[in-house]
Amino acid sequence: MSLLLQSPPQTGSAAATDPTEYRPFGNVETRNSLQARVEVPALIRALSLPIGVDVLEIGCGRGVALPVLSEQLMPTSLVGLDIDPSLVALAEERVRATGIDARVLEGDARRMPFDSESVDLVIDFGTCYHVSGGNAGSRAALREIARVLRPGGRFVYETRVAQTLAHPVRSSRRSIPWKDAPELIAYKSALLWGMRRKR
Repeated sequence: MSLLLQSPPQTGSAAATDPTEYRPFGNVETRNSLQARVEVPALIRALSLPIGVDVLEIGCGRGVALPVLSEQLMPTSLVGLDIDPSLVALAEERVRATGIDARVLEGDARRMPFDSESVDLVIDFGTCYHVSGGNAGSRAALREIARVLRPGGRFVYETRVAQTLAHPVRSSRRSIPWKDAPELIAYKSALLWGMRRKR
């Protein structure tokens, strides 16, 4: 796998153990199944995601999207990153059970353990809206995404429409602070998902 680690992943971070800072979403198997069978394939088609590149999913949770991303994008490398060690363990279990070539790491989207300009595609199913630290946390995550993307790399994210439909209360008054990452230029949009490209 060509995705380079900057340093060993941070484990046991304060954000993962402080319930006021981090609240994982509950496990809903019907939602997981819909994400794997419908949402991820539709996202890939709608945004014409690139094949055979280095892919990073931030906030990968239980790893539901990883097998679909592996199968449909045939990535050079595929990494899932999540701050919650219990979810990382579940995602690792899913990776083993499906036999895909992917790594799952425990780490914080606000301080990612990857080299600068080491990723072609970052996928986010809502992490930037819900990361710990409120607006400051969202800004930090967005800056990190911009840092790890190679020039021309793409950032795929859920739009406000998708967030409002999926989590109407929890995503109220949350947004992605695009002005803090001016190098990420709007590139494509498909109602529920958007894609930005790094200059």
